[in-house]
Amino acid sequence: MKTFNKIIGSGLLLATILTIFTGCKKLLNTERQGEYTTENYPYPGGAGPYDTYIFGAYRDLRAYDVHVFGFLLSTSIRSDDADKGSTPGDGGANAITMDNFPVQPNNGIINGMWTGYYSLIAKCNVALDQVKNNKDIVATDPQKIQAEAEAKFLRGYAYFNMVRFFGKIPLINRVLPVDSLNVPQSTPAQIYALIENDLKFAAANLPVSWDAKFVGRSTSGAANGILAKVYLTQQKWSLAMAAANAVMTNGQYNLSTPYNDIFGEAGENSKESVFEVQATSSATERTINGVQSTQFQGVRDGGIWNLGFGFNVPNSNLEAAYEPNDPRLARTFLRRSTSTTIYKTVYGENTATTWINPIYNHKVYVNPSFRSRYGFNSGYWMNLRILRYADVVLMYAEAANELGGGANTSLSLTALNTVRARARIGAISGTLPDVTTTVQANLKDAIKAERRIELAMEYDRFLDLVRWGDSQNALANAGKTNFSAGRDNLLPIPQAQIDLSKGVLTQNFGY
Repeated sequence: MKTFNKIIGSGLLLATILTIFTGCKKLLNTERQGEYTTENYPYPGGAGPYDTYIFGAYRDLRAYDVHVFGFLLSTSIRSDDADKGSTPGDGGANAITMDNFPVQPNNGIINGMWTGYYSLIAKCNVALDQVKNNKDIVATDPQKIQAEAEAKFLRGYAYFNMVRFFGKIPLINRVLPVDSLNVPQSTPAQIYALIENDLKFAAANLPVSWDAKFVGRSTSGAANGILAKVYLTQQKWSLAMAAANAVMTNGQYNLSTPYNDIFGEAGENSKESVFEVQATSSATERTINGVQSTQFQGVRDGGIWNLGFGFNVPNSNLEAAYEPNDPRLARTFLRRSTSTTIYKTVYGENTATTWINPIYNHKVYVNPSFRSRYGFNSGYWMNLRILRYADVVLMYAEAANELGGGANTSLSLTALNTVRARARIGAISGTLPDVTTTVQANLKDAIKAERRIELAMEYDRFLDLVRWGDSQNALANAGKTNFSAGRDNLLPIPQAQIDLSKGVLTQNFGY
């Protein structure tokens, strides 16, 4: 592979200036996927003059510090649905306290997340700076606008995660000189204003879809879908409903993909997919173009079952929340066989009795044919689902119910029941009947319950609990008695970043 460009970008606080490498980008699950060379690099045949900058930001979506261990811990393992898993001491205190609370400010995982996300933000800012200021690049106005929209989508997404993880954070929306990197925190309201502006621009200017060779690049649907979640988090119900509706009516997505198929390799970039982090492997490049999140959640054992580290396991608290005979349970819980009961994977393999843990996350289990193709087990080639269509439909249902009134209640019920209708396909009669209540509070509870099950183990649960105001009761009921919502809804600002700032950054409440 050839690295096409090396760009010096902005850093954060007093950290080292970031060196941004682009190229080596993967977009399809073929042997050539992501292995751009001087012979097959797509510009100018269908791409754009800023792609080398944009691809640097996309590459960071696959980074360990953006979407791997810290992301799993922050979004899922902290919740009432999942436990750390692996062996009791694996991951050390940094991981254990993310499960059991409180997280310490000197936690190296959260410091890595902080620097990882600001690396992504910096690369977006570099791309935007190139669009605005690099007169040596010949580009049409539509090419400039599209590149700006793509960079703003990625930046808006990165800031959305950061503000939900940390609360008050520095707002850096341009390339900064080295002597100006020590930026004080902005309020969440200020961060959300930037996020909304970025995503609205992206939604208005990104294409509805891309040519197949660019599958996975951000679209207007992805921008509106993330924007709907941004609005929902802030309880801006009308705006959330409108943004979700824009996704639901653009003709690109539907609920036709069977639930069992969504999460495997064959379900990548399906009609269910609104935005996925693209990943691939080949026999010669196993990991460089992949995402490690599947390996972190894979079955921990030996021999043919040595598929990963065994983190982020669904627990009995989640299992108890399923309605009788819900088929989604089997696609979420991958069970260890016992001496009397043989369980099977979604691909028909008998599970073993020797697994370290009795249960793993079935949604990230890799197809054995791909293990054979690439010659290793760890699933680096598996895409990471960031936003599914069912998520958008349930956001629409939630926003419509919050607005209330007969028409909105009807719209909410219809949306909710379309998700349930797909889930019950193939189940015994009477499974997952339509929700019929028109009482606003009861319908809200039904939507919450549906989000929990439909999106189980998909990196939304903890953040949903926080935005609903339910985190304290839910975590206590799950036995996580050290949790204190006033402190633990947010992660601490990393002490390393406070030290680098010489006190410009201040700590979150309770730490």
